[in-house]
Amino acid sequence: MASVYQRVLGERFGELDPRLQRYLGEIPAGSVGRGEGVYAEAGSGHRWLRPLLAWLAWRRILFPEHGRDVPFTVVNTPGADGSLSAERRFAFPHRERMMVDTMQVRAGRLVDRLGRRRGLEVDLDLSVHDGGLRMRSGAFRLRLGVLLLPLPRVAVMTLDERTSPADPERQRVHVRITAPLLGEVFVYRGDFAYAVGPE
Repeated sequence: MASVYQRVLGERFGELDPRLQRYLGEIPAGSVGRGEGVYAEAGSGHRWLRPLLAWLAWRRILFPEHGRDVPFTVVNTPGADGSLSAERRFAFPHRERMMVDTMQVRAGRLVDRLGRRRGLEVDLDLSVHDGGLRMRSGAFRLRLGVLLLPLPRVAVMTLDERTSPADPERQRVHVRITAPLLGEVFVYRGDFAYAVGPE
């Protein structure tokens, strides 16, 4: 089955850098995608946000730590239903943090379900810029059983991903979460090597 990115972007997928197409393309059944690298920066520098970020860390959505040169790994696993689940690990000096999510396509749109119970949902808008992928968050919803409750848009997530100019075999990613009046409240940026192999 085509990847979630291929299904949402359609013909625009071909506008991506060919090396990025390999990263964002289909993962065969029985295989996973593994990435490993170091992020130049990861986390939030806002101390007053730590109680909220600590709760989100328990849910495996964000985390309260902030650091530089943070070792990072990601494992992408395709689902039989066409979804794509990711497990991201950030190795801070005294603690490892994990972020988990599952992406799926609904009515032609990419929806990301975040956290260990996948209870927070966000719509993602995709576009291609100079061979790179850009994501921007849309509506947020909280899933309570079969109910989906709309949430106010108190923050916006943007992601830019492209091949690294220094090493075309590596991916470069820059994720920012910004809030009105506050500016950037969370970030991770850096590069990593990625390959698809047996699960």
